[in-house]
Parts: sequence; C-alpha cells; structure tokens
Amino acid sequence: MLIIGPPGSGKGTQAERISARLGVVAISTGDIFRAHVEGASPLGVKAKKYMDSGDFVPDSVTNKMVRDRLSQSDVSGGFLLDGYPRTAAQVDYLDEVLAEACQKLDAVLQLTTEDEELVTRLLRRAKETGRSDDTETVIRHRLDLYHEQTEAVVARYAERGILTTVDGMGSVDEVTNRAVLAGPRQLSRD
Repeated sequence: MLIIGPPGSGKGTQAERISARLGVVAISTGDIFRAHVEGASPLGVKAKKYMDSGDFVPDSVTNKMVRDRLSQSDVSGGFLLDGYPRTAAQVDYLDEVLAEACQKLDAVLQLTTEDEELVTRLLRRAKETGRSDDTETVIRHRLDLYHEQTEAVVARYAERGILTTVDGMGSVDEVTNRAVLAGPRQLSRD
C-alpha cells in the first residue's frame, strides 16, 4: 500500500496508524533520507543538498534507497510506503522493483489538504522540531513541486482504480476514521 499527499498532510502520522492496523511495516522515504544524511552515507550527502533547498532528491538517489529498503526481510508480509513514488518515473521504477519481488500495490490512499493549512502545519512543525528544511520559502517550493510532479502520480494510480482520496483536515483521529471508512477494504479488517 502507498500513502500519498502533499508535505504536511499527515502522511507519516496516518502511515503509522494504518500500518499498525494492518500489521505491516511503514516505510517513510523522509526517514530513509534523514537516516542516510545523519549517517553521512554517500547517498545521504547527495540527498542533503536537495533536501535543504526543498527540491526533490533525484530519482537516481531515491530509487537506490527505496530499492535497498524494499529488499529487507521485514517487508515480506506487506508494507505501507509513505512519500514514494513522487514522480511518474518513480512509479515505473517501483513497478519494476515490485514485479521482481512478485508483488504489486493493492491500494493508494491520498490525503488532501489546502495549501495554506499545509504551510501553517509545516511552520509549526519546524518550530517544534528545528527542521532546517521547513522554512516558508522551502515549504512553498515543495508544495509547487508536489502540484507539478506528484499529481501525475496520483492520476496514474486513479487510472489503475486503486486510488482512494481522504480529506486530511481535522484531528488525527478524524482523519484516521475517514481513511478507515473510505479506504480500501484492507483497512477495514480487524
């Protein structure tokens, strides 16, 4: 399963809740990037300069990190990807990686939220966590990139008939409840 939405839409929070409900591992590309940056891996060094300016990390770097993560044993029973794919080329790459493992995406959950609310949320998060990649200029740039590139990803999954859209406004519990009610039947199982 994949959870998608603009920065600040609550993907990470909802991914944790939904993955716990389904009993699968949540895989956040943001967490993967930050781990590589903190560990100063060669991929992390490359990723950092893009992250700090609010640009998408190039597909060549992102794809290698995600391929490595999806090859680990804890994903064999299923997974929930958070933050990947972000571009149409990454959709094609993910399809290849999953086909090699005889897997495919069963569902894509899209969280939607108004841009001004996202800016407010991300600025608040920046103050709370001290994230260097959450300045207003960088946030607005990331939102522009999302609208330019990631909406094409959403359209691809809608064409496949596996996309469910959920309003990301409201409390965490309200959004989770909407996701469970509107989401794919996998979410409704106990």
